[in-house]
Amino acid sequence: MVKRNFPPFRSGQRKFPLFLSIINLESVKILYLTDQTYLHGGIEKVLSQKASYFSDVDGDEVTIVTYNQQGHKPVYPFSKKIKQIDLGINYVEGISYFHPTNLKKIPKHRYTLKKVLKEIQPEVVISCSFGPDFYFIPFFQKQIPKIKEFHSTRHFINYNSAKERILKYLSDYAEKHYDKIVLLNEDETNYYKSDNLIIIPNPTETDDRTCSLSAKKIIAAGRISFQKNFEDLVQVFDLLKSDFPDWEVHIYGDDYLGRRAEIQSQINELGLERNIFFKGVTEDLKETFLDYSIYAMTSNHETFPMVLLEALAVGLPIVSYDCPTGPNRIVIDKSDGFIVPYKNSAIFAEQLKQLMTDESRRKEMGAQAKINARRFEISKVMTQWKDLFRNLLSFQPQT
Repeated sequence: MVKRNFPPFRSGQRKFPLFLSIINLESVKILYLTDQTYLHGGIEKVLSQKASYFSDVDGDEVTIVTYNQQGHKPVYPFSKKIKQIDLGINYVEGISYFHPTNLKKIPKHRYTLKKVLKEIQPEVVISCSFGPDFYFIPFFQKQIPKIKEFHSTRHFINYNSAKERILKYLSDYAEKHYDKIVLLNEDETNYYKSDNLIIIPNPTETDDRTCSLSAKKIIAAGRISFQKNFEDLVQVFDLLKSDFPDWEVHIYGDDYLGRRAEIQSQINELGLERNIFFKGVTEDLKETFLDYSIYAMTSNHETFPMVLLEALAVGLPIVSYDCPTGPNRIVIDKSDGFIVPYKNSAIFAEQLKQLMTDESRRKEMGAQAKINARRFEISKVMTQWKDLFRNLLSFQPQT
């Protein structure tokens, strides 16, 4: 394998040399870097889908390297062909990677990761979480193309303190040395200085199942954290409870730092204990969706939420805040759901009310949702990834 200096390309452009557009890309040795695969979350789920697709469909040789797995099994299914390695660094969670307790672990992280790279000799490295390796992986074995995926928005990040400005400088410097930065939607390009950006959205898999949309139940899902902002969903339903006393809201997801207890107190204070329920974790979210009629998202921020793609795939209409960033790139307003002005709980309640009172409208939107989900069908998205590989790699003919 020989790396070529092909011209750069950006989202929406195809600037590959002609022979690269028609070449049948051979199997690729891919190494994914992430912190862990045992927690429920969008990064973990999309990693399982993409890595398994590369392995099972494209016949690629895939290795996943983690550093905080702590002996747990992956929460989502991975192809049995995939090799998984944990470096055993085990950074302390809940504090900065730059806290002295974690800083002293970084030399071991650098050493063990460099050793694994040397042993495996991958043809492409993809970093999909954000940890200390983000800063040093571009400088290891520079002949191997490095790709960085970003799964969170930078919309709210400011650089007021000296520490934040230093980290911003280090981030900008590291990003310039990746061969490509993969963002999930166009809005995120406003927050990056690099000229090596490309947009590749998260994928979803088509599904023969379809929600019946007749149950008087609304669903929301995600880690119970500040980001998901389920508090606003509670406030929204409080505006509707007198008109819809027989409707329920079910929230699925792991608790994070005691947030669930705080929201439960809010539910109790508003007298909504018979309407809003925490349901824990579900192993098959699409299967769970089938029993519901509306998906509600009141997140403070997203990037390209997998949960919305999965809702569309099974025909579940969506009501979502127009939060930064991503939902308005997935939901087509008034077609498969409603996009609500950010933090406007009154309009959110009104849009929910429209769907709660009109089952035929729910079914109309649900049918359109399944059609619209095809934009992100996994084979289409993975073709974009293989196009990216073509741009970064060329192969010597087999002899």
